[in-house]
Amino acid sequence: MAKGNIGVTTENIFPVIKKFLYSDHEIFLREMVSNAVDATQKLKTLAQQGDFKGELGSTAVSIKLDKEAGTLTFSDHGIGMTEEEIERYINQIAFSGVTDFLDKYKENANAIIGHFGLGFYSAFMVADKVEIITKSYKDDAPVVKWSCDGSPEYEIETIDSAEWRKDSDNKDHGSDIVLHIAEDCKEFLEEYKIKELLNKYCKFMAVPVIMGKKQEWDKDAKAMKDTDEDYVINSTEPLWTKQPSGLKDEDYKEFYKSLYPMGDEPLFWIHLNVDYPFHLTGILYFPRVQSNMDLQRNKIQLYCNQVFVTDQVEGIVPEFLTLLHGVIDSPDIPLNVSRSYLQSDANVKKIASYITKKVADRLSSIFKTDRADYEKKWDDLKIFIHFGMLTDESFFDRAKDFALLKDTEGKYFTYEEYKTLITSEQTDKDGNLIYLYANDKDEQYTYIEAAKAKGYSVLMMDGQLDTSTVSMFEQKFEKSRFTRVDADILERLIVKEDAKKVDLSKEDTDKLTEAFKGKLPTIEKATFNIEIQALGEEAGPVMFTQNEYMRRMKDMSKFQSGMGFYSQMPDSYNLVLNADNALIKGVLADTDGKGDTISQLIDLALLQNGMLKGEALDKFLKRSVDLLK
Repeated sequence: MAKGNIGVTTENIFPVIKKFLYSDHEIFLREMVSNAVDATQKLKTLAQQGDFKGELGSTAVSIKLDKEAGTLTFSDHGIGMTEEEIERYINQIAFSGVTDFLDKYKENANAIIGHFGLGFYSAFMVADKVEIITKSYKDDAPVVKWSCDGSPEYEIETIDSAEWRKDSDNKDHGSDIVLHIAEDCKEFLEEYKIKELLNKYCKFMAVPVIMGKKQEWDKDAKAMKDTDEDYVINSTEPLWTKQPSGLKDEDYKEFYKSLYPMGDEPLFWIHLNVDYPFHLTGILYFPRVQSNMDLQRNKIQLYCNQVFVTDQVEGIVPEFLTLLHGVIDSPDIPLNVSRSYLQSDANVKKIASYITKKVADRLSSIFKTDRADYEKKWDDLKIFIHFGMLTDESFFDRAKDFALLKDTEGKYFTYEEYKTLITSEQTDKDGNLIYLYANDKDEQYTYIEAAKAKGYSVLMMDGQLDTSTVSMFEQKFEKSRFTRVDADILERLIVKEDAKKVDLSKEDTDKLTEAFKGKLPTIEKATFNIEIQALGEEAGPVMFTQNEYMRRMKDMSKFQSGMGFYSQMPDSYNLVLNADNALIKGVLADTDGKGDTISQLIDLALLQNGMLKGEALDKFLKRSVDLLK
């Protein structure tokens, strides 16, 4: 038996700290299985190159849990190690065997996961002792046992080959890694916990991962019992590794169900497959997203050679892509759970840019080939596309040709189509193009109908991001302004000529103002101003309007941080009196005796805006009945 100290120096410990600082102890399981998969893949590569003439045998990795002994064992039938290789790759931390291997076999190497030679030491996060029992594939190699209790000291010895894997056919080469689980990590001796983690991290690894046997219900014993069939955790050929030309829509839908069993059927998907300038495969799904973005995030799973890396992808991919679902797999993504490291990695940034382009290309293709179907899906797609436009300048430039506007009649237009539609009627006297919109078709029905009667078109902007989108449009669209259809009287929404002068003396104006001001209600967090306008005899007597800018800022403050100031401000409304209307003229002629008429007019305007409630609504109804008597 030999003893020695593990080589840990300042020179090679810093890469450990900087690049492999694990945030979760459970990561050890991924690393143990990944190493076993690597060993198996290496042997496959050697066999393909002709450097290994023996039988590959089983390529499966197995995990065995012995709760009584307090051990968790990871076994493979891979390349194995000699004593010299243990000295080099285990005892010298951060000297990766994978690096040397890839240098020699980089043109033909199967998927090799590790890059830094550090994953093995994650075992000591949960184990107070680790043993490696290994036999190299090389002829006449002995079985070597290495053990360490987490200190720099280790022991290594040669053991009797006949004693190794007595009950297994896979004893000619391979490795067993035995973790003696520490007292404070006993949860990793629970079978359900290990299977849960295997399903999370190893669900798509490239070789079979086995833990125990499949079970079936025993009617006689009225309990589950083991069968003779191995319980395989993973699918070694997930859908994203296959050629799209050989797949059907049902294949993609079934794979989506396997990823998100409780999810609705996706709208459509993108199959990613690129070899240059980086390697990337994957499938991204467009889910049916309408409003609650927070619940839909973190549905993209990031893989490195079929090994799960993370699903916390904010900052790794563009923010709006976090609304997509699916899988991204690339050997150019470091197998590292540090999000800050991933976010600064040059390859990750290139991948994010590529995916943005592919998403835009896919949407553009669907729009061009089947616009009718695209329009049917627009209400689901809108929040995703608007989110992308708001957060990614390059995506706006790509999406502007297939993003749609929807009017209150349910018709869809591209930005250019809609501009052409409204230019003749909705250009004001200063040459500005005015886009009218509503966000509640029922509440703003009267305003919408009045606009339509004048030949105007009204957009439907009722989405969660539409307030911010409207502001974006005003910046992007030349000489254009968006205004909600109830933001002002119709003549001032699109000013075609100078306003008609009010033919009232200052005394009459003051008289009207005071009469109506005395009847205005007191509404919490609301202030009222009175304006008198000459709107014509056919126009209504009174109308409440709300300043477009302040209302929009208050709406945006609900979703954007740093705008809390606006949310605290009261709502400001203008009560516009039409001096040309007969009812207003009647009030002016007899303000003292028109109290009920004034109250009724104010309440009608409040009712039109959905602001008449509770006791005030009850009084209005009773007064209406009295006026009919």
